[in-house]
Amino acid sequence: MTSAAPGEPRAWGWVRHLRDGGTTPWADWSGTAEPAGPAVPGAQQLELLRRLNEAGPPGPALVDRVLSASAPGRGQPDLELVGAAHESPFGPRPVDPSDLPVRELLRVATALIAEDLVAAGSPPVPRPGLVRPWRTRYRLVGDPELADPVRAALVQRGRPPGGRAPRILVVGASVDRMLADAWTRRAFDFGAPGWRTWLDQVARHDRLPGRIDVLAQARSWSARVGRSRVQVVLDPAALPGLLGVRRVPVVRPPAAQVPDLARRVAPVLGLHVPGHERTALLRRRLRPQLEGTPGEPLVLPEEHHPWARAQAQRVADELRRAGYAVHGDPHALLPADRTGVRVPDGAATLRLAMAQVLAGATGPGPRGTTDEEAA
Repeated sequence: MTSAAPGEPRAWGWVRHLRDGGTTPWADWSGTAEPAGPAVPGAQQLELLRRLNEAGPPGPALVDRVLSASAPGRGQPDLELVGAAHESPFGPRPVDPSDLPVRELLRVATALIAEDLVAAGSPPVPRPGLVRPWRTRYRLVGDPELADPVRAALVQRGRPPGGRAPRILVVGASVDRMLADAWTRRAFDFGAPGWRTWLDQVARHDRLPGRIDVLAQARSWSARVGRSRVQVVLDPAALPGLLGVRRVPVVRPPAAQVPDLARRVAPVLGLHVPGHERTALLRRRLRPQLEGTPGEPLVLPEEHHPWARAQAQRVADELRRAGYAVHGDPHALLPADRTGVRVPDGAATLRLAMAQVLAGATGPGPRGTTDEEAA
């Protein structure tokens, strides 16, 4: 039977310190305590609790959950504290928790967020408004981050899509904005690889993702309903008139850490619920919690601009040649030089994750600033 390591009493002293709301880093800790369980919790869990104490404080129930949480997905198993465990030639070496990469702490935090989401359950689907019989018949397709909020607002005001011979409105924007939108939507559907990894994959296939390829969308719908009913909308100011309303929601992209957190929570949720429930929890439970999170949106990294510009020019040229009705300048598809986040900051994502852990999935989220009013 392996004897206890000489530094184990110090580790148990740190566990007690953290349980009491302490924030002293492991390297600076010197107190001791008797064992309070069969094994010292993992370094990832202890460091996350220390940081939650700095941001919180967490209640006793949450403290217990953090210390007993697993760290799902790819990464290290629960790690031991350096100086409090026997060194072994096998397996991962003990660590100073302060040296852990952010992704290790996020693994624990996302496990807790997923548990809270499942416990809260899917929110009810918003009830549609009383249908207005003389509404404009339409279908909104294209960039989902631009089209879906507008459609949802209109449905709640009694203007659902469809009907007899609707006009097909293919909504788009600059290709760089639409790429960020496509990645964001995937993050809130079923998860996604990292932003740059995903962009590299898309560029290797040398084509835009289906829903943001406004040319492919226009061609597909033209084959189904005829070109005369298909219109490409690149100027958001044109939408109210085309839909027969006074105004539509102003859709702003979220802070970069918002989809970055969602993409990390999604695979963990998939361990608990079927795919359709996962998407419902991500879109209708987690996303409202994250609305209004301060921060800059994602922008396209410089190395992807030449490829995105070539794609945008191709689509713009083909739209003109094919003679589609286009609202706005086709050159609006070209990437713009924007301020924002080129790669999501893991530290910002961790801060957002900790705020969610402290609030719980049913707690109040930040207030959004999107104008949801539509006539």
